[in-house]
Amino acid sequence: MSARDLIGYGATPPDARWPGGARVAVQFVVNYEEGAENSVLNGDAGSEAFLSDMVGAGSHPARAMAMESLYEYGSRAGFWRLHRLFTARGVPVTVFGVAAAMAMNPAAVEAMLRAEWEVASHGWRWIDYQYVPEAVERDHVARAIEVHTRLTGTRPLGWYQGRTSPNTARIVREEGGFVYDADSYADDLPYYVQGQLIVPYSLDANDMKMVALNGFTEGEQFFRYLRDTFEALRAEGGRMMSVGLHGRIAGRPARAAAVARFVDHVIASGDAWIARRIDIARHWQAVHPA
Repeated sequence: MSARDLIGYGATPPDARWPGGARVAVQFVVNYEEGAENSVLNGDAGSEAFLSDMVGAGSHPARAMAMESLYEYGSRAGFWRLHRLFTARGVPVTVFGVAAAMAMNPAAVEAMLRAEWEVASHGWRWIDYQYVPEAVERDHVARAIEVHTRLTGTRPLGWYQGRTSPNTARIVREEGGFVYDADSYADDLPYYVQGQLIVPYSLDANDMKMVALNGFTEGEQFFRYLRDTFEALRAEGGRMMSVGLHGRIAGRPARAAAVARFVDHVIASGDAWIARRIDIARHWQAVHPA
């Protein structure tokens, strides 16, 4: 028997029964990672080389000042631009917050809480866990929960490691305190694995495609892709759409303008339930228990 589920809901996905008869549940994620990326200042072997406007950058065994400044833009300016965009429209947001990054910017954490955004855990560090020993990863999960709880006043109920190891999902299930795990891209609806609710995420409706060799080159492309994704799911009905954003990427002015156009399009449609991930998770548990 395969360890993978390649069948899922198949031809007959369940009726999502989104609140208010909405055709689509739309979920905006702001990833907060800045300061927790690879850096010799953090004791890592080299500098960060991933997910910035320096596409194809290498990792260096010393500080990479340009890369550091690109990440710093996310916490210094980009986060606040996205915060203004969503709060001005009263749109709920989930933050995937890396605990080590949040600890470096208490003002940003306070702004998340004031806006009543959900702050889910994005792990302890923004690094690749593929080859990290299981014992170390377990320690990082525990540390992420402890620091997150101290910073926000409550433990995280959602989890998204992002750059996972083969052990991550099992560690999260065994930890036992997470309402949902988002480390999957396998469906347009929540589902369960061994009793653990999975609320899948997206890497295509994601601003990371703005800084990828096969990605969007300007904001209008990003807007059109998000709009077309929404309209396709709206036509199908009963689906969920995740939109992934980062302060250092979508927080840049032209990209933020594209995000704003999409948010306004979704609001104007009248067919969307815009919700935090925890709200979608709680709804799914009530309507489709494990």
